[in-house]
Amino acid sequence: LEEEQLLDGRYRLQEVPGGRVALPVLEEKLFQLRLPPEMPCELVRIQDPVPSRAARWQTPAQKLRDELRRLLGESWSEELERDVPRAWQRHGDLVLLSEDSFRAAPWEKLGTALWETVTSALGARRLARRGRVLPDGMRSPSVTLLLGQDSWVEHVDNGIRYTFDVTKCMFSPGNITEKLRVASLPCSGEVLVDLYAGIGYFTLPYLVHAAAAFAHACEWNGHAVEALRRNLALNGVQDRCRIHHGDSRQVSSADRPWPPRPCVASPSPPLSFQLELRNVADRVNLGLIPSSEQGWPVACRVLKGTGGVLHIHHNVETLPTPAPPQTPVLRAEQGSPEGAGSDGEVQHPTEESGKETLVARIRPEWQRWAEATAARIRGLLAELHGQLWRTSILHIEAVKSYAPHVHHLVLDLECRPTLP
Repeated sequence: LEEEQLLDGRYRLQEVPGGRVALPVLEEKLFQLRLPPEMPCELVRIQDPVPSRAARWQTPAQKLRDELRRLLGESWSEELERDVPRAWQRHGDLVLLSEDSFRAAPWEKLGTALWETVTSALGARRLARRGRVLPDGMRSPSVTLLLGQDSWVEHVDNGIRYTFDVTKCMFSPGNITEKLRVASLPCSGEVLVDLYAGIGYFTLPYLVHAAAAFAHACEWNGHAVEALRRNLALNGVQDRCRIHHGDSRQVSSADRPWPPRPCVASPSPPLSFQLELRNVADRVNLGLIPSSEQGWPVACRVLKGTGGVLHIHHNVETLPTPAPPQTPVLRAEQGSPEGAGSDGEVQHPTEESGKETLVARIRPEWQRWAEATAARIRGLLAELHGQLWRTSILHIEAVKSYAPHVHHLVLDLECRPTLP
């Protein structure tokens, strides 16, 4: 039947009375059916045949829609269908919905039944919904737990285990390419200072995969610090990291290599302190966007007197007009490995949904920002040490499209004192 393309793959073979088996065939091709006379068979019609496994398979989004349609019955409408999410984040047994999910008025009447249906359809046990990121200087999430009691989750990324309170800490799946790149850097025997450690987004790849000898992780959000402590222990690297809880941007007047610039005021952190580190780092990670500029003086101070590498994150505006052929920047360190494939479920929608494919060549605006940053760092180092330093652009990494015409970039900048 398969060779003659007569078998109907939408249905399963079924056992029927008399110790016989019914094989589903395509009705429109019955006239082609030619079986040997010695083969005992007959045509039967079966009401409600059992669908095959392939026919029953649905994407999680399709399954969610169908379960909700059954729940609503005659109340189902096109308006409600448009309001059903097609993507979400999954952290273990918790699903995190986007801010605009289930906002139509009819959903409110369903109460807990709605959240139980959504959770069951997505194969989860807990459900939460994101709100807007709070303007508190810490990018604190505004997340509502819709079903379940415990808001701590565990997420595995590139073999690294992260646990955090989803209502207190952000997790940025859009930065996976940079975490993979960091994991591939040659850091054996080096000391890292991570000025904006969070829950360990970059600290852990440096320690677990890049083989950094030791890390100083600076973080001012108490909730993130608690998660960072747990994550270091989860991954067995707690003995190779010291946490500095407080605002790492603060430096004493004696250590300021440049007059403070006017800047937008940010709320006071829960703990203020003076970061006492100096002359310790082979690498400094400045993973703060839209800009890490307020941390540049501290980064220069913690860098070893023999120099090292700064990884400077920044959001750079890119003009939409077509650019002339660009000049690639010298890559002195290995580029980003490609991310792993998806199993079909979009588990990590991010702020760059619909992002463009980032070309390998460097755009003029990116190059100008990198050169200006290199000059600025060179000046800070010269004022701090009282001698000339040279800065070399090793690599510019385009992490993601953050907003229309705005790209999240990372500059790898090598800094070395000039020999007398």
